[in-house]
Amino acid sequence: MRCPRCGCQDDKVLDSRSTKEGAGVRRRRECLNCGHRFTTYEEIIQAELKVVKRDGTHEDFYREKIRQGIEKACWKRSVSSEQMDALVSSIVAGLEKDYEREVTSVEIGNRVMDALRGVDKVAYVRFASIYRDFKDIEEFVAEIRQMGRVRGTDGKKGAAEKDHGEK
Repeated sequence: MRCPRCGCQDDKVLDSRSTKEGAGVRRRRECLNCGHRFTTYEEIIQAELKVVKRDGTHEDFYREKIRQGIEKACWKRSVSSEQMDALVSSIVAGLEKDYEREVTSVEIGNRVMDALRGVDKVAYVRFASIYRDFKDIEEFVAEIRQMGRVRGTDGKKGAAEKDHGEK
């Protein structure tokens, strides 16, 4: 490492600590020439993931696009910025774990919808309406009915289960 004060490349590591749940290392260093202390961070750089769009074209993967989609879906909803950050981190970590070089835009959209379904149903429907390109109100209603048939992640029964379920 080059000292930021004098430019010398001779230093010693004083302390190393794990960061980001083991995904990186923080090192405290001291320059052997001038004695200046400074901090460096090391982390794994993932291979560049490419997104295969529906029309077959390829583009670079951008974490920010997932964040923007989630922000739009959660606009004026009670979903905090920290919750959105956690959703994005979880989705990106899953994609990086499951895919080495390419992932389809369909897979990304499905993972975002799955994540939103567990956090906020209205945000989920908003995202799904754009992602699935709903053409009319009937498609909205069909999606909401489908949500009612599926048992939520919170363990509560959907509307259809309440009407036709246990007595």
